[in-house]
Amino acid sequence: MILMWACFALLTLIALGFVMLPFLKKERVQTIAHNANAELISIYEQRLVDLQTDLDNQRIDTVNHAESIIELKRRLLNELSPEKSLNSKGNNRIFALTGGAFVLALTGVFYGLTGSQQQISAWHDAMDNLADYGERAVMQKGEPLTQNELQAFALALRTKLSRSGDDEMAWMLLGRVAMSLNEFDMAQQSFDKALRMNPDNMQVLISYSQVLLLEGSEANMTRAAGMLSKVLKVEPTNLDAISLLALIAYERKDWPQAKAAFEVLLASMEKNDTRYSMIAQRIADIEQQMQGEGSVIPIVNSSSIAVTVDIAKELIDKQPKDGILFIFAKAASGSPMPLAAVKLENYSFPITVELSDSSAMVAGLNLSSAENIVISARISIDDSVMPSSGELEGQSEPLKRESVSDYKLQIDTLIP
Repeated sequence: MILMWACFALLTLIALGFVMLPFLKKERVQTIAHNANAELISIYEQRLVDLQTDLDNQRIDTVNHAESIIELKRRLLNELSPEKSLNSKGNNRIFALTGGAFVLALTGVFYGLTGSQQQISAWHDAMDNLADYGERAVMQKGEPLTQNELQAFALALRTKLSRSGDDEMAWMLLGRVAMSLNEFDMAQQSFDKALRMNPDNMQVLISYSQVLLLEGSEANMTRAAGMLSKVLKVEPTNLDAISLLALIAYERKDWPQAKAAFEVLLASMEKNDTRYSMIAQRIADIEQQMQGEGSVIPIVNSSSIAVTVDIAKELIDKQPKDGILFIFAKAASGSPMPLAAVKLENYSFPITVELSDSSAMVAGLNLSSAENIVISARISIDDSVMPSSGELEGQSEPLKRESVSDYKLQIDTLIP
């Protein structure tokens, strides 16, 4: 900004120099003696006498005499100088000041009509309000951002990134703001930057999936499904990821997968939620589609597994205070959503729990519906199944469900 104004001032000074210097330049005037012209006239008169004498003595004819007189007059006029030179220095200063004032006035009017002073002022306001925009957008404090404020927020974020280099949070925010402004290309570029810095950022993966779904091509839906599966492997109960996977399955007419995902969403909502009736209707529509196409949900025999969980001796002292124990099973391949899950706030090791179809999170997606499963146990520091530093975890190898009725699992890993 300072450089721009410095260049602007330099160009103005150069323009003033071109206009004012010619007027301020001192004139070179030859000093003429007061009797110089008298001497020239005297010489002229003497030459006239000489020419007349030559004519009288017939040294020249009349024609040459006349031509010589004309030549003498021409020389006299060329050699004569004014008796007093004009000193116009005072007038030149006035002309210079007038010209300079005109240049400044013209520059000001031209910049006022064609310049970007309003945009520069808006940019300064955006930078000053960057923190406030961030609180209102991320922390949901105060009024929601208007369309103009979203544009100013995006401008301030781009400026921050150009100054401070890569910032994962700033790239993520810029992507979300770009989504709100329907600038999907900018959103994808921003999320790409954030994922290069942290490929496991779950929030970015979900937001990026939304952008890809809005574009709507089969390739982008496949890419979005891959991102969401990655999220659900870490956070099996992430409702945002489940809802997006439900939309992908619905668009692809994968009715069983869509129905299972929408039922998970429905189970997570209260009946007075405004979305409850809409999702229930969507499930009913899917069931009609399945009946019309002859699709059926396979009926399988109920099964249960008694899981005994213990903790490695070296990790006993490293258990988080007031930890929550999650014990769950999910398919070894395919959908990352849990088939059965148990949550315990009060427990002591060793502890035995039963995983069965009755502990499924959603009908149709239960322990009996998978051939090979993986059983996991995690001591969480909070009420989230998302792994965090300091939590303890244990996981089985892939197991054939039909051949497992009980299983001993040890928590033996400290998540760094």
